[in-house]
Amino acid sequence: MFKDPIQGLPGGCRVDEHLLHRRLFLKGLTGGALASVSSFTGLFENPVFAAETKKAQKHCILLWLCGAPSQFETWDPKPGRPTGGPFGSISTAIPGVHFSSLLPNCARIANKLNVVRSMKTTQSEHLQAINLLQRGNPDRAGFTRPTLGSSLSQAMGQLDAKIPNFVLLDPIPGGNEFESFKAGNWAGWLGAEHAPVRLGGDYTQLLGAATEGLSPDDKESRELLRKFLTSKFERDRRSGIARGQNAAFERMKGMTASADLFDVNKLPAKDRERYGPGSFAQHSLMARHLVENGAPFVMVANGMNWDNHVFQHEIHQMLVPELDRVLFHLVNDLEERGLLDSTLVIAMGEFGRTPWLNPARGRDHYPNAWSMMMTGCGLKRGVVTGATDVDGVDVSEKPYNEQNLFATIFTALGIDPNGEYDLPGMPTFHRVENKTAPIRELLA
Repeated sequence: MFKDPIQGLPGGCRVDEHLLHRRLFLKGLTGGALASVSSFTGLFENPVFAAETKKAQKHCILLWLCGAPSQFETWDPKPGRPTGGPFGSISTAIPGVHFSSLLPNCARIANKLNVVRSMKTTQSEHLQAINLLQRGNPDRAGFTRPTLGSSLSQAMGQLDAKIPNFVLLDPIPGGNEFESFKAGNWAGWLGAEHAPVRLGGDYTQLLGAATEGLSPDDKESRELLRKFLTSKFERDRRSGIARGQNAAFERMKGMTASADLFDVNKLPAKDRERYGPGSFAQHSLMARHLVENGAPFVMVANGMNWDNHVFQHEIHQMLVPELDRVLFHLVNDLEERGLLDSTLVIAMGEFGRTPWLNPARGRDHYPNAWSMMMTGCGLKRGVVTGATDVDGVDVSEKPYNEQNLFATIFTALGIDPNGEYDLPGMPTFHRVENKTAPIRELLA
């Protein structure tokens, strides 16, 4: 879907690792025109290829803090100031850097994290801001850009993977703005092949309830007939709809084969206890487990818990410690398993919260100056970049927007942020428009 391959990027994954996939895949196809997925699968029987493939595979976990957390009660406290709130700050493993006192575990591993304190974006309402921060570029009338998960699915996904290339763990899908995202809203022009498989609420009707009365042989026969007929229709009519339907069936078929990976109750009890009982914590643990088993991109969302227009301090006093515990265990677990160097972890919402409290003792929406965290693949560790003024009203150093952020994400994962989508008959689009620079202080 892109015109030119990446030619090497500072802070990115090695180019030769990505080219290895292409060379060996093409070599596997030389046996004949009909050798497709089966040939690719056969390559994995070669231990050298399998080891190199595993080494080269990159992942991303996005902890989407829907509703938007307060920077004052997390990464950019202002103790003693009128805007600071009651919780104060604590020193961290980075000399001179303080986090909110609600983040003691993250403070201990601050040298493994990176924090951007100077995000400055333009949208102040949830749906518009989520669109902006999920797609990384402003809207262009008449076109639907792919979200980050779909873009990474296209760029990093494996052709024969049993696990979907884009998994959205959304345990309360009716409680956030993603309820208004339709299937085509996620992948945009990339098509249904790169839409998410959603788990949570009504989306968790996993794995073939409609075929419960069929024997395994009957299920397989029906699936083969469906695949033959729809593939023929797709070829004869050049039907994008049929192609999307086939892609959806293939994702669900693969998911059926790996259904146990999506059952958090089958994970060790000690892990479930460490992460905590909440749905956000348990689904974050599932995200780690999916990445361990090869998932390229997993996003965890959990309602609109962070939209604290009322009783800001009381609610954050419950929410931030869970986030603190989850990040502490997730980052350490990935590091212990040798996966942090190949897994980008991001924790963010769609904007920040106001420096002032409203009459209901809540903080309202605030895109002017906010914070987010990212660590892992392609990034340095222990960097805090950007700054806000003494009361957190505005950015005082190094303002960054959604395009800077997406350029950083793509570069860290070894993907050309300036790559041009190959869209015949459409205007020119890039992963990140305007050749926007990444946040270079973060790149390894």
